[in-house]
Amino acid sequence: MSAGIEVITFGCRLNAYESEVMKRHAENAGLDHAVIVNTCAVTSEAVRQARQAIRKARRENPNAKLIVTGCAAQVEPERFAEMAEVDQVVGNMEKMAAETWAPDFGVGETEKVRVADIMAVRETAGHLVEGFEGRARAFVQVQNGCDHRCTFCIIPYGRGPSRSVPMGAIVDEVRRLVAAGHNEVVLTGVDLTSYGEDLPGTPSLGQLTRRLLKAVPELPRLRISSIDAAEADDDLIQALAEEERLMPHLHLSLQAGNDLILKRMKRRHLRADAIRFAARLRAVRPDIALGADFIAGFPTETEEAFEDTLRLVDEAGLTYLHVFPFSPRPGTPAAKMPQVGRAVARERAERLRAKGDLALHRFLDSRIGRTEQAIVETPLIARSEHFAAIRLAAPARPGDIIRVTIGARSGAELVAA
Repeated sequence: MSAGIEVITFGCRLNAYESEVMKRHAENAGLDHAVIVNTCAVTSEAVRQARQAIRKARRENPNAKLIVTGCAAQVEPERFAEMAEVDQVVGNMEKMAAETWAPDFGVGETEKVRVADIMAVRETAGHLVEGFEGRARAFVQVQNGCDHRCTFCIIPYGRGPSRSVPMGAIVDEVRRLVAAGHNEVVLTGVDLTSYGEDLPGTPSLGQLTRRLLKAVPELPRLRISSIDAAEADDDLIQALAEEERLMPHLHLSLQAGNDLILKRMKRRHLRADAIRFAARLRAVRPDIALGADFIAGFPTETEEAFEDTLRLVDEAGLTYLHVFPFSPRPGTPAAKMPQVGRAVARERAERLRAKGDLALHRFLDSRIGRTEQAIVETPLIARSEHFAAIRLAAPARPGDIIRVTIGARSGAELVAA
């Protein structure tokens, strides 16, 4: 690697956002010739991939400073500190502080691990970043952490308690992003629909959404990332009904379609709630596209219970699926439950993904012949309001919003006429 900063990112959109913040902090501080690995802890496979990437990064960059951070580093700091390839392990709280990335940070200290107790954090640091170079959309982190304790999830121990950014700071940030040329902003967080519960007056995500759209009329497109249907508020539904600038695309944290499994996961919704919520969204925004996260092979899941999840794809009208085979995380209640075999979990995950592919293809086929408003991601790829990928007939400028008539579908992409 030539001198400079390389960031290797695993996991969620929030991690991608934070990687941008870290890189900017490091460059501004003058840190040079460093590799930052921003890890994910959501599955044991994500941790394995991070460790593999660390070893590869060291082989390719023998003289660089190698720093490991992110959720896996927060939850298992000593495991990464034991790796000979690693120079420093930095926690999720520390990684967002500008001083962490000064070239002399930690010089003269013998402590390889700099990871504080994330559960003691109560404030969201002011680390909003002004835009993403080379990206069509900008992400704005409005919430971090999670107060829920789903039995499969280690993330609350990596992210800490739920905490929100005040509305005024978010409005100011979105104005800056639009002024800098971003035509689409995505609101993101760890448990996005818990936004505002820790703020004075307890504003909701829906109230934030409506205020943003009213206060920043120059913002062409606002998108919301993953939400919990059990927490979605009436203002969010109202915003979807009334605001064309709020994109008709939501990703739901569903995880399963069987009530007993949902209870054992300690989720706060049942199967019927998911179907009702999807119907309510479709009633106010008929063309909305819904995605969902699912875990296949959760402990005690029978074939009949899994088939409930398969049927939910059609019954809730889901389009984009993110499917994970269950992966036990040490320290979680689900790791101690009677396990489904790994091979069974993987096979069910493949069946659920295949079901999702069919649903996506049906949805994309329904767009053929229509004219879409799309934001250009790369010269030849754009995204529709429903987040469908569109292959363009001629190059366009990234970041521009263009009108595209759809001529065909090719796999998981639409093709411009």
